[in-house]
Amino acid sequence: MDASELLDMAVADLALVQDLEQAQHIIRSAARRLANAHGSTVVLLEEGHCFYADEDAVSPLWKGQRFPVQQCISGWSMLNRQPAIVPDIQFDERVPQEAYRPTFVKSLVIVPMRVGDPLGAIGAYWIQPHRVTDEELARLQALAGAAGAALTRLMASPAPDMVGSGAIGILV
Repeated sequence: MDASELLDMAVADLALVQDLEQAQHIIRSAARRLANAHGSTVVLLEEGHCFYADEDAVSPLWKGQRFPVQQCISGWSMLNRQPAIVPDIQFDERVPQEAYRPTFVKSLVIVPMRVGDPLGAIGAYWIQPHRVTDEELARLQALAGAAGAALTRLMASPAPDMVGSGAIGILV
């Protein structure tokens, strides 16, 4: 399956998804493949924090952790409503080095979901310095657009299995 078919399938799946956990699975899996990355994350904006809700990576990253939005590269992307493109994390002051030091991540791109009023972000990570291509970035931004629409829909109309799961009302 080529990248355009994968993106089309992910967008179609997100249009029909009925619960947050499945949406996160679609997003993280598609992001990693669309960017040819070694890892991906789904980050949700939660009460001034970046909540690393889900991930698909060669080794654990930050799933389940929260970081202040002002001290996180995902937060930078959401606050500035634009992608954060970092070919080498060692040379970018926006990257909190202490959080990345124990991980495999050497390069990353973060794209906000729902750019006009971000509710989260998608991260893609590489094990070596990598300059994201225009095609990789465009695919991730298209995925982020579909993901933002799906999450907005899910937050507005909670499915019965989401009630009491902590998924309702977490986004600002």
